[in-house]
Amino acid sequence: MAYLLTPHPLPTRLAAASSSSVSLKRVLPPLACHARNLFDVLPQSDGNSDVVANGNPPRTEKGGAGSVSVPRTMAQGGVTREASLSASQGRNCAARRWIRRSDRLVLGESPEGGVVQKGWTGGHGSTGGSEGRGRGRRWMRGGMRVQEPVKAVNLATSGEDRGVGNVSKRGKRSKGGERGVKLRVELDMCSKRGDVMGAIDLYDSAVKEGVRMGQHHYNVLLYLCSSAALGTVQPAKSGTKLDSASAESSGYSEDNNMHEDHVHDQERNKFNLFRLEETTSGIPISDEIKEYARTRGFEIFDKMRSEKQRVLMSEAALTAVARMAMSMGNGDMAFETVKQMKELGIAPKLRSYGPALTAFCSSGDVDKAFEVEAHMLESGVIPEEPELGMLLSASVVARQGDRVYYLLHKFRTTVRQVSQSTAKLLEAWFSSSTASKVGKRKWDSSVLAEAIENNGGGWHGLGWLGRGKWIITRSHIDKNGVCLACGEKLAIIDLDPKETEDFATMVAKLALKRVKNSNFEKFQKWLEKHGPFDAVMDAANVGLSQSHLSLSKVSAIADATQKRFPSRKWPLIVVHNRHLAGKHMKNPANQKLVQKWKQANAVYETPTGSNDDWYWLFAAIRWKCLMITNDEMRDHTFQLLEKDFFPKWKERHQVHFTFGDNCVTFQMPPPCSVVIQESEKGHWHIPVTKEGSPDGEQTWLCMTRRNHMHNIMNQELIQNF
Repeated sequence: MAYLLTPHPLPTRLAAASSSSVSLKRVLPPLACHARNLFDVLPQSDGNSDVVANGNPPRTEKGGAGSVSVPRTMAQGGVTREASLSASQGRNCAARRWIRRSDRLVLGESPEGGVVQKGWTGGHGSTGGSEGRGRGRRWMRGGMRVQEPVKAVNLATSGEDRGVGNVSKRGKRSKGGERGVKLRVELDMCSKRGDVMGAIDLYDSAVKEGVRMGQHHYNVLLYLCSSAALGTVQPAKSGTKLDSASAESSGYSEDNNMHEDHVHDQERNKFNLFRLEETTSGIPISDEIKEYARTRGFEIFDKMRSEKQRVLMSEAALTAVARMAMSMGNGDMAFETVKQMKELGIAPKLRSYGPALTAFCSSGDVDKAFEVEAHMLESGVIPEEPELGMLLSASVVARQGDRVYYLLHKFRTTVRQVSQSTAKLLEAWFSSSTASKVGKRKWDSSVLAEAIENNGGGWHGLGWLGRGKWIITRSHIDKNGVCLACGEKLAIIDLDPKETEDFATMVAKLALKRVKNSNFEKFQKWLEKHGPFDAVMDAANVGLSQSHLSLSKVSAIADATQKRFPSRKWPLIVVHNRHLAGKHMKNPANQKLVQKWKQANAVYETPTGSNDDWYWLFAAIRWKCLMITNDEMRDHTFQLLEKDFFPKWKERHQVHFTFGDNCVTFQMPPPCSVVIQESEKGHWHIPVTKEGSPDGEQTWLCMTRRNHMHNIMNQELIQNF
């Protein structure tokens, strides 16, 4: 698909205004490495070089300055398009100012005590043109605008004129709403194509024509500008598919500032060892357009702020501002923008912190990077592996062993297994000379053992142990949970009794809220009467075949499970009552199976209107038994559960199964917990995700001190001798 630019004036100040000033691109190193098949937006001919170098107007073919158009060429996929720009079109360029690294967003207080956005220090402030439009309005919780009560009007003296005026206003409002919807659709299409310049051109036309823009319009514009400022525009996967007629019929107008769902973040960065490397496959942008898009983005944000009485500020807009600050390497501006979200009553998201964190980690300012992480935790935002990877990369480069140790435990609680890119970072750390020098030479073994027991096994959290070089091996664990590289047996980390009780209570509370009447309470009483059980079966997952439940499959799993336990007790079969009704239940064999299970109190039918997931999950937790299902439990039901409890419980209790020729094969829980483990000897075992081969053998990073391995080898030699 060819990429066509809509004509729009480019700024004339794309570089320093004087020879003494330093170019921003020279001051700041690039934040990411991109493939350099960039669009040739501004041809580097002699005639146009003055625009870039000196800020002068473009030369004509005769050598003079004037209104002759400047050709722009952008190529993609072998197709080249040209657009002409007239110098006389630069209606907004004269008042435009480049944003500097020292600029920051400043908030003040209104006389009533509220938060007021004043503007960017060092630049032009917000215009006050919207103050009058805000009169007579008050704000309700949730951002809804309400008109203040209006004094009574004598209809006898002004009725006819007032009626005519209302008709005129309604007509203007309807026309304005149609223009706003049309602009929304066109901007969404620009987002879908990644057409930054087209979106900016639509914005300029809307401002000229007086089209009222809402939050959605500004969010899309700011997203595109911030993406271009970072050097790559990731086209949106979808856009709003509304035309004016359908939007009007649905009641949409420019004041219906719908939640911005389709403004996409660019794909998350992947990180190599000492720098952040973006690996997206979006549309690359030239340096000139990057700077232009950033400047226009700040200008559009100023316009949005100036309409604060009508347009609500959004997290998406402020995140876009933070991204533009990151494109200048200004982490302080990006961080201040996130901090001020709280003052505006906006909850920051994980993506809101990305720009500040990226800027600080890229510049090597580790202290400020961890300030960002602390602010995230205070705001209830949990960093995930990409964010922890940035912090780890910066800490490794800064040779800060205490912070690497802290992050290892953050990885343990957050992701449990690490990606290949994180594994390479960890290998680099343990190979460094700094890693060999950090650690305690002496420690109390009894204190260490007590800490491991109190933590549930698998880690102590008391810091690095021992000194000396590390031996790093990619290893596997045998069926007994023993590392094949160092011979150490890994721990089985399960919920302790208090955690199990808390987990069961939490699941019961959630179920009682979502199950009708007292059905779940009846199940709890039935469970206490007929338990305990060695295993619980999710019958719908085991036997559901097309439109009905295959009771023969359920029976095969139940029989195989019964034979595995010394008690020879049937597993508890949890099934929705609709699966035990219908034509298939007229089969005498099916009737006989169900009757057998009922007589053994081994089946429980969940009633109509209930989600059977809550029943089998609670039963397995209550009796601390195995859970037979291939359901990976990723849907919304399980998203409600505590992230720390649930993965740990699921790993130790879920049993997978496969049907073979006249047999059933069970995949029992692993012989050790697949999570980062720290031993009482100071060793580390870190599981690496099985990228590309999910069914392959689990790979582990095994890190041991060289001195310890030397002692093991000596012991083996003595034994062999």
